[in-house]
Amino acid sequence: MFYRTNALLTVVAVAFISSNNVGVSAFAPVASDFAVRGVSPLSMVASVPTDLRSFSKVSGAVNEENPLRVLISGAGVGGLVLARELSKNKHMKVTVLEKTDEFKRFGGPIQLASNALQVMKDMDRPIYDLIMDKFTFTGDKENGIKDGIRDEWYAKFDLAGPAEARDMPYTGVIERPDLQQIFLDAIPDGVVQNGDGIVSYETNADGYGVKAVMESGNTIEGDVLIGADGIWSQVRATMRDEPVRGDKSGASYSGYTVYAGELDYDSVDNGKVGYKVYIGPGQYFVITDIGNGRYQWYAFLARAAGAIKEETPDGTNKYLGNIFEGWAPDIHHILDATQEDEIQQRDLYDRPPSVIKPWTKGPVALLGDAVHAMMPNLGQGGCQAIEDSMVLAQELGSLETRDDLEDRLKTYRSRRLIRSAAVQGLSRFASDIIIRGFDTPAKIVVDGGVKFQNFNYAGIVTKMLQPILPIFFLIQFNFLYEGWRNESAIDLKATLGFLFVGGLILLLATSEIGEVGVVLFGLDELVQNAPGIEELIENAPGLGEVVQNAQVF
Repeated sequence: MFYRTNALLTVVAVAFISSNNVGVSAFAPVASDFAVRGVSPLSMVASVPTDLRSFSKVSGAVNEENPLRVLISGAGVGGLVLARELSKNKHMKVTVLEKTDEFKRFGGPIQLASNALQVMKDMDRPIYDLIMDKFTFTGDKENGIKDGIRDEWYAKFDLAGPAEARDMPYTGVIERPDLQQIFLDAIPDGVVQNGDGIVSYETNADGYGVKAVMESGNTIEGDVLIGADGIWSQVRATMRDEPVRGDKSGASYSGYTVYAGELDYDSVDNGKVGYKVYIGPGQYFVITDIGNGRYQWYAFLARAAGAIKEETPDGTNKYLGNIFEGWAPDIHHILDATQEDEIQQRDLYDRPPSVIKPWTKGPVALLGDAVHAMMPNLGQGGCQAIEDSMVLAQELGSLETRDDLEDRLKTYRSRRLIRSAAVQGLSRFASDIIIRGFDTPAKIVVDGGVKFQNFNYAGIVTKMLQPILPIFFLIQFNFLYEGWRNESAIDLKATLGFLFVGGLILLLATSEIGEVGVVLFGLDELVQNAPGIEELIENAPGLGEVVQNAQVF
């Protein structure tokens, strides 16, 4: 209960905590390895670290003759977007440091929501056009939540409306290796350097500069270091003087493990449905169209940490089939069509918003999952990293003197803190509500007699939420699509909407409060403890017809 409540409160509370610190300048569930490409060995200013406190003397001015030396740790989506944008600037000298020896074609699709696509369209039209060549739209189709047991639509998401109202591209997916290859091909040779990852860094106490300490023992000197090295960031660990992993690292197990499959699949609703989320008690299942006749599915289960080690002697398909026994036929059809080697599993970790802990320190800043790792439910992890990269590129790209570097990094943090924290909170809120708050909706069935289905408090609450959720989704997507420029301190309309509608959802869905509400109405007691009520309704003249036509349950 506490985490669920806290997650929603984060969406609005962070805004008020941080709104006075915003400076505005002028103006999205799988492994992150990608396609093979030849890259240069380490060749920038590198040396054996005999003296980490010895730095090159550089002028304060930033210009073509004396470019800003930008080190980026990590060649994920955020790091490559930033590298591409800064590499177009003659006042920047960019080096991306990636610990893997080479990029391999590995990893499934990534969702790029309308906000991330609009960033790319506005910032780099040639890259956007290349993305569109490989892209599959889902936002122009039916999307939403289905009753996992009855296989009926529970609530639909309007992804198209908020995008069309702002003349933005529809949300969709692209294969992660294809996306990274687009950026690798567009970045100048020698910028991306493989085979040696950052383990720590040292800053110049008496002037400009930062030295990245590599796994090999070498050091690489730059003017600014950007930690885009993921949830287990070495840069963040050094900045905050905390371990990379473990209880004191700041990352926490979400309470959920996910199985994922990707396959060629002949779906009966291909071209009509983008993605559908099947809900039920304690778990949910997602099926999404990823284009070219291929589909991806996810099974989210509430499990203790370490569930990834569970044994599946009869195969993962059968294991999951048993867990989802009695659920919609579509789930079992796609599970049966999936080969064992097409299934992966991982435990899900995220981070609470970094409201107090630093994003920046001296000439070092964090980006993407390194600072705001989030649950995958909204598909905004990569999207928020792209927004980070846009804002950082704006702040660094217009820098004229190294004396202003730290202030520009602080401005980056101020512009991004509120929005990213809200998205983190919404992502965790969505996970907790779906798994811990939802059940099979209560329903009155008039077919050969009146039947009350799942009339316990959880089922009734789930049914009561049904007309509210589309409103919440609309507020949520309007918030995501409206603020992509990161120019406002706070989206007041969205904040008020989250407070009102989100508060109502919490009131109903939080188990203790929800149960009190249902008990006050007396609905579950009425049905469960009133013998003969079904016969009474069935035999009362005209009452059965009234119940059948009623849309409440």
